[in-house]
Amino acid sequence: MMTSRVGMCFLDRPEPRRQVELAKRCESLGYESMWVCETRTARDAISVLGAMACVTERIKLGSGVVNSWTRPASLMALTFASLDELAPNRMILGIGAYWDPLAWKQGITRRKPIKQMREYVEVVRRLLAMETVDFEGELVQVRDLKLEMGSGVERRPRNVPIYIGATGLQMLELTGEIADGVLLNAYTSVAHQAASLAHLEAGARRAGRTLDNFDIPQLVVVAMDDKDAERARWVAHYMATMYIGQQPHIGKASGIPESDVAKVREAMGSWPPKPGGIESAMPLVPTKVVEALTVAGTAEECRQKVQDWVTRPNVYPVILPLTDNFEEIADAFAPSAG
Repeated sequence: MMTSRVGMCFLDRPEPRRQVELAKRCESLGYESMWVCETRTARDAISVLGAMACVTERIKLGSGVVNSWTRPASLMALTFASLDELAPNRMILGIGAYWDPLAWKQGITRRKPIKQMREYVEVVRRLLAMETVDFEGELVQVRDLKLEMGSGVERRPRNVPIYIGATGLQMLELTGEIADGVLLNAYTSVAHQAASLAHLEAGARRAGRTLDNFDIPQLVVVAMDDKDAERARWVAHYMATMYIGQQPHIGKASGIPESDVAKVREAMGSWPPKPGGIESAMPLVPTKVVEALTVAGTAEECRQKVQDWVTRPNVYPVILPLTDNFEEIADAFAPSAG
């Protein structure tokens, strides 16, 4: 039996219209939330979230995640205030610190990401509260700024909780201190979740609070195939290899030695990978690592293993499909399934 709280998340697949239809399907199946990633330069999250907002009525809609560098804090606040007009009290701003080399390729020099996130969240939150904000931070500045909102729209505080998509331990402590929730990253293990919770608690203590009412959705990647479980496991291995080679913080969080991550990255060809690079790097990623970071196999195998990540009452799984049978996966992980 699946937990009563389940979410679904999409990367750059499937195409947007199908994502929107899947949002409607998940709402009818009783899912708690839908999350849309902003993936590389493949697709932005906001366009899809806006479309989902127009065809759903109950399900929560979150960015899983957008980054704090390509949109200034003022635009991020305006964007989510606008989305809240479409889906009042249902939007979640999931935000992350981005990664290189993609940021560098866009002309962005990321520095002091912990400090930048602290400043960024404060400004966004105050703007969403409809304050007039003056803020002269080291990395974020706004001057005599407020959200005007559209003609005839009431300037009321917007109920948009801010969740940080944190992987590194320092960012997790900051999240426990200042955020409304955390979106725990995909391709991370149950052991990493335990360490994450400890650092979230440390941050929460600094702010004089506990994690009891702190929302903790956990992204879990799933490759499911009832007819060919081995194919599902191959897909999981392929995708885990790609992420370890693409995003160094994933490898670090997974406990993989930096020298091994470097070998994967070299074989893969960094980002974007060279033709055949991911396949060449796959033998460098042990099966036991893939099994710790992903869920793969038949529907029943996947349902059982996903429960490993549900370690406390306020942790719930957000399923990120790796195989293309999205509707089957949505049905298999519905709260009433199993």
